[in-house]
Amino acid sequence: MKRRTVLAGSIAALVASALPSRRLPAANQPDAGAEIAATRLDGQTSSLKSSDIAELRAALRGELISAGQPGYDAARRLWNPAFDRHPALIARCLGAGDVRHAVSFAAAHGLLTAVRAGGHSFAGQSGCDGGLVIDLSAMRAVEVDPISKEARVEAGALLGDFDREAQAFGLATTAGVIADTGVAGLTLGGGMGRLGRRFGLSCDNLSAVELVTADGRWLRASAHENADLFWGLRGGGGNFGVATSLIYRLHELGQVYGGALVYPYAADARQLLRRLADAIAGAPDELYVGIDCDTGEHGERLVELDVCYSGPLQEAERVVAPLRRIGKPVKDQLAAQPYVKLQGSADTPGVSPDAIYLKGGLVEGLKPALIDAVVDYIDGNPSDSYDIGFQPVGGAIARVAPHATAYFGRAASHDMYITAFWKVPGKGAERNTEWVRAGWKHLEPLTHGHYVNTAGEVHEHENRARVAYGDNYARLVALKKRYDPTNLFRLNFNIAPS
Repeated sequence: MKRRTVLAGSIAALVASALPSRRLPAANQPDAGAEIAATRLDGQTSSLKSSDIAELRAALRGELISAGQPGYDAARRLWNPAFDRHPALIARCLGAGDVRHAVSFAAAHGLLTAVRAGGHSFAGQSGCDGGLVIDLSAMRAVEVDPISKEARVEAGALLGDFDREAQAFGLATTAGVIADTGVAGLTLGGGMGRLGRRFGLSCDNLSAVELVTADGRWLRASAHENADLFWGLRGGGGNFGVATSLIYRLHELGQVYGGALVYPYAADARQLLRRLADAIAGAPDELYVGIDCDTGEHGERLVELDVCYSGPLQEAERVVAPLRRIGKPVKDQLAAQPYVKLQGSADTPGVSPDAIYLKGGLVEGLKPALIDAVVDYIDGNPSDSYDIGFQPVGGAIARVAPHATAYFGRAASHDMYITAFWKVPGKGAERNTEWVRAGWKHLEPLTHGHYVNTAGEVHEHENRARVAYGDNYARLVALKKRYDPTNLFRLNFNIAPS
């Protein structure tokens, strides 16, 4: 099952968790008159006074939820069911004012703090145990100006929301490949997608970001306001504050040509992948070919291509012809279609049907040694549900200087990820995580840097951040010291302030 198709889930869970709940009368609030134990930034536990909790609740336009209240289990549920977090409090914000109140409360009490925008964190960092979750999932407005070709997108919006509104005006920008990914998290980490080789990363298409910093200030960052912060937000993740709105440049985009092109992973998989590498070498910027070596619905091993050609439709058949010649496909769904259909923009369940564990790194070319390493690992280590995939970058992304934004890995051709899936509840967690870890040990020596949106466990991030940000790391540390000296925003691909 490939990562891009992890879209089905419980619509009921989305409705329960995405819509703001009504306030409860004080008599029905379990914490009324009672203190709540909460986890601090130093890992210790302290008690939050009922009067302080009541003051925060009264200040919010949205809702403050604690354990035992109606809606708590739905609100704490994460997109990746591999993680089962139990925060002390969930502040369900309805605007930047609510975010300011929540951030100020977290800072004043030194609380472990998670920020949930779209909630699409592979590492479960959209929630926390015992701390405060600042939940932006109800902030999903998307406003498109077709004259200036810009969009203002609230931080809780999903890619499907953004794509559908922009395409209503024949516009689009780079925005991932899974429709229920959060726009903010994707963009702040860089933002790869089917249009990236043509238009650049999502962060390359930012005009401005509005955010609340750790000291409760609201700021706008752009090329003309707080330019140093704007530099850091384009790839530096959620390290510097809570983004509340993002402003994007849009591009004209009509129908695209693409879909799934699927080959059996047979005895000649090595040769198939080498022919594929030759077929995409020198591809135009308009051609995106995602690659997944994975398992199908019945456990069959496959090589699946996710194709999107966004150039002139009359050229599409000629451009994709080399892909059809690498073997005999078992499925060919390539066709002209609306971009929102290819993106699956109407399918935003908000919860993955499977638990997921992954690691990833950037590679510079699908070289024979890399192909051999992938095939050797798959053949020598059978698994019933896996995906070793490659998301293409290059093109316009590579033409931006590595120091122009915080995102550093401009020389890469692909982001490689190794992923395993299992059902929850189930007994597959240990077996599948070990499969990924062993595979990563085998493949990591062939990588050159990391993409923060496919990061591994939290405890690995400090060392990996130095690699991910390369020569930009020292500048990012200086920004972190300036905007978040206590590391309040640490549940992310963290840049420590010291």
